[in-house]
Amino acid sequence: MKIKTIGIMTSGGDAPGMNAAIRAVTRAGIFNGFNMKAIYRGWEGLIKGEIKDFTTENVSGIINTGGTILKTARSKDFMTPEGRQKAYDNMVANNIDALIVIGGNGSLTGARIFAQEFDVCCIGLPGTIDNDLYGTDNTIGYDTTMNTIMDCVDRIRDTAQSHQRIFFVEVMGRDAGFLAQNSAIACGAEAAIIPEESTDVDQLAQFMERGIRKSKKSCIVIVSESPKCGAMFYAERVKKEFPEFDVRVSILGHLQRGGTPTARDRILASRTGVGAIEAILQGQRNVMVGVRNNEVVYVPFSEAIRNDKPFDKKLIHVLDELSI
Repeated sequence: MKIKTIGIMTSGGDAPGMNAAIRAVTRAGIFNGFNMKAIYRGWEGLIKGEIKDFTTENVSGIINTGGTILKTARSKDFMTPEGRQKAYDNMVANNIDALIVIGGNGSLTGARIFAQEFDVCCIGLPGTIDNDLYGTDNTIGYDTTMNTIMDCVDRIRDTAQSHQRIFFVEVMGRDAGFLAQNSAIACGAEAAIIPEESTDVDQLAQFMERGIRKSKKSCIVIVSESPKCGAMFYAERVKKEFPEFDVRVSILGHLQRGGTPTARDRILASRTGVGAIEAILQGQRNVMVGVRNNEVVYVPFSEAIRNDKPFDKKLIHVLDELSI
């Protein structure tokens, strides 16, 4: 079947650079002769038929904005066969032949299931601040979030040094420690507590041994969020085991998601957006578009969402050496 009309959506958590990706997909699609349709609020919007025609004017002036003009939502209905059938019916009713989905692990998992059930062309763009999708060096939003964290921690350090406090700063990342480890290096933090190391060593004990015993009275520890042992867990443990220290917690939360995307994220979004249209022109299906070693690559959904992204443990050694 010849593809004439492409639908574009953003799904899951928002990430800085999503608008740059929407712009790139829309304009590259129109440039190559496709009709473009915007689907609002992700898979939920496709189920409810929230679809409109998109032109190049619709994406003017958005490359520098955070969030997503297409909005985003979680969809419980899409997790059911009945919900996916409604989504497909609306896709057919609007003459949409292919979908480009900008999102993270959950969004691309949904795209993979949808593509298999209804034999439609789905192309994914890696839009997530966590940087946890396999097959691409970076995901859209990761660089901006890293810079946001760095700016926040720089400010927190001023207070930490003034009051001789230990600050545990919790950052996003879910099951991936890329944000925590790299922002710790960028901020000159004394330690990072990340999921990739959780089974190897007692990371807190290691930090206390290395950092506190060397007469550091003010310290920054970056902690990857976790429902079981986030920043509050480690702070309470230090208060209990080392009551002589003044310990504070700062959870950065959703402020990490917003803000003007960096040049790196705008370029990554633009390259992968154009790459998504090129994938359709080449007849590719059910792949995520990434950039690896500065080359645009196409990664099957099954690899992008199933494989754990390799974590370079040399970064842990770098932080250890620099935090003495």
